[in-house]
Amino acid sequence: MKALVTRLDSFGDVLLAGPAVRAVAARADTVTLLCGPHGAPAARLLPGVDEVLVWDSPWTGFEPPEVSREEIDALVDAVDADSALILTSFHQSPLPTALLLRLAGVRLIAADSEDHPGSLLDVRHHRAPHAHEAEAALDLAEAAGFPRVDDGRLRVLPPPATGALTGFGEGEYVVVHPGASVPARAWSPRRCAQAVRGLTAAGHRVVVTGGAGERDLTAYVADGRAVDLGGRTGAAELAGVLAGAACVVTGNTGPAHLAAAVGTPVVSLFAPVVPAERWRPYGVPYVLLGDQDAPCAGTRARRCPVPGHPCLDTVTALDVVAAVDKLMEPDELMEVT
Repeated sequence: MKALVTRLDSFGDVLLAGPAVRAVAARADTVTLLCGPHGAPAARLLPGVDEVLVWDSPWTGFEPPEVSREEIDALVDAVDADSALILTSFHQSPLPTALLLRLAGVRLIAADSEDHPGSLLDVRHHRAPHAHEAEAALDLAEAAGFPRVDDGRLRVLPPPATGALTGFGEGEYVVVHPGASVPARAWSPRRCAQAVRGLTAAGHRVVVTGGAGERDLTAYVADGRAVDLGGRTGAAELAGVLAGAACVVTGNTGPAHLAAAVGTPVVSLFAPVVPAERWRPYGVPYVLLGDQDAPCAGTRARRCPVPGHPCLDTVTALDVVAAVDKLMEPDELMEVT
């Protein structure tokens, strides 16, 4: 059986698809993961993926491309699968993807769908109302005939050693990742810098991470007190840095899910523009910080609609230091605060 799993949006979304991908891989001869360009680096980290097919969809992402007949024809020609699992967030429709996969000759297509699918879906599944994204994907896989085969936690392929980058041994440092792809989900740079000062004053060694376009941000946040790795890690190297950390401090963004995938506890600075029950760090100890009842809750806003960003900027550096210390206690249980 040639199986295809689709997750067309972001880096973190693809990581959350990982447990479902492993369930499919246990029964399929080959697994192709169809993803967007932002999710491709994560797709290449997932166990069970034999091929990554990258396509920039006109109905996902923050800056989707124009509809192109040539691009659609190329995708239809590239797909070679007997069965497909279409993974989407609770607010997304799987039907445009299902139409293209049907045109590509895929015989069995499964997806969560509240809309009437006509002949586009063979398995029309209804996701549980409050399910975490990783659990929802596993539930859909099981409905399509791919039951879970392990504990269902996030995983990636073994990352490279990164001691030469950080200068520290495993468990000897805390990572602060200040950036986020959605501005509404980011703690302010000023607060991040305060947290680095607070963590170092409390005796923690700190590593600051960020992408190639975030070098100014990471330099400001590190401020000579922390190791600045801004722009110095690809996806695999970042996984290694997070795996070696005692704890990771970050917003609701891809590195939070990557930390979970390598088993590292997370202090999650979580803006409630999307629900924490669906997007919190999954399968690892975590502390959730941020006002989950703020006026922006559930808006899916990309930029904070409330002056002062109160859902996150009411969180202080002292709150973060206390959360880090709590997660570094032996035998700490998973907790939301």
